[in-house]
Amino acid sequence: MATYRRETRIEAPFEEVWAFHSTTDGLEALTPEFMHLEVEDVTGPDGDPDPDELDAGSRIELSVQPFGVGPRQRMISAITERTLEDGSGMFRDVMESGPFAAWEHTHQFFADGDETVVVDHVEYRLPGGRIGRVLSPLGRIGLEPMFRDRHRTTKRLLEKPT
Repeated sequence: MATYRRETRIEAPFEEVWAFHSTTDGLEALTPEFMHLEVEDVTGPDGDPDPDELDAGSRIELSVQPFGVGPRQRMISAITERTLEDGSGMFRDVMESGPFAAWEHTHQFFADGDETVVVDHVEYRLPGGRIGRVLSPLGRIGLEPMFRDRHRTTKRLLEKPT
């Protein structure tokens, strides 16, 4: 599978950055407007609607319409793993259905003093069988602006003015 990785240092405490990324509010705030995201349904690991945090076993049904063009693309994403230790945390979401043939996104957070290092690592494969596999590395053309915007937005929303 093709991979994409982005790392950013956020001048905000680990606890704040972790909490922000642990909810659908964070997902909505971080998805660039050009994606036209709509979160349609969220269930917790026990089937509870709209959980406070996205724990392992949570499922998110959403749709996007990049640049407002074409039909909405529906997808279901599941949080398959979530760990929190002293000064670090990670969670992984896997696309159960959607526009990619495969999608596994690992979000990592590391405390560094009063700052937090955020790492996004995505393993993905484009649809289209063998042709999709060959073209998958080109997917970073679309992923780069989306993740650049996500990281800039995290900085803007969580860093305190100096």
